[in-house]
Amino acid sequence: MICLGNICRSPIAEAVFANEMSKRGLKNQWEVESAAIINYHTGKVPDHRALATLKDNGITNYSHRARQITKEDFNQFDWIFGMDNDNIQDLNGLKSTIKPMECRAKVELLGSYDPSGEVIIRDPYYDAGSAGFQKAYEQCLRSVTAFLNKYAN
Repeated sequence: MICLGNICRSPIAEAVFANEMSKRGLKNQWEVESAAIINYHTGKVPDHRALATLKDNGITNYSHRARQITKEDFNQFDWIFGMDNDNIQDLNGLKSTIKPMECRAKVELLGSYDPSGEVIIRDPYYDAGSAGFQKAYEQCLRSVTAFLNKYAN
């Protein structure tokens, strides 16, 4: 799960994915992490509004420190999900620098799985309140649920 700074959308997506895997008994079948395009927030915990949104939605056992995506992630993971078109452009740019045999990951918008058709998960970082974080959570939940329904056993 990738967003610009790894303190808002991608940690929410990671926590939602982990929570859904746990509910479905899939923790041994799937691995999920989140990372940033840029290294500006490396080592920081998620935005307090992201953590509050997760807690308000029953996800209380999530902890994370921001990190930047690496070339190795493209070979470690089967999918790398961006939250918006800028993320996808940056991810595809990085992917183009990796040898094909060292790159198994598909790069996709997480929101492309949203049955409601909200493909872009907008960055709520500069919002005054937490409504944008709740919306991102709901989009992530719909998208992750649809993805797991499609690919999980």
